[in-house]
Amino acid sequence: MERTHLTMRHFNSRLARNARILKKRAMYQASAAWEDLYYNLFRPVKTLRLKVFDDPKRRWQPRTPAMAAGLTNHIWTVKELLNVIAPPNT
Repeated sequence: MERTHLTMRHFNSRLARNARILKKRAMYQASAAWEDLYYNLFRPVKTLRLKVFDDPKRRWQPRTPAMAAGLTNHIWTVKELLNVIAPPNT
């Protein structure tokens, strides 16, 4: 749990500044959602990588937590994510 909190503070500057009072809850929720998407879809995690045996040029295949959970088969790009997610109704 402590590692999760550290990762959240590292990627979400609203938590890193030690701001106890968040001025806009919607902005905090949006930044927390973006941090979760970034961590799970975009960022390969070193402890989740797989050893590659058949390619002499590569030793490891990078994987994200979503790939390890079987939710996706590739590392996403920001452009791909923005094309998939529908904009909110305002």
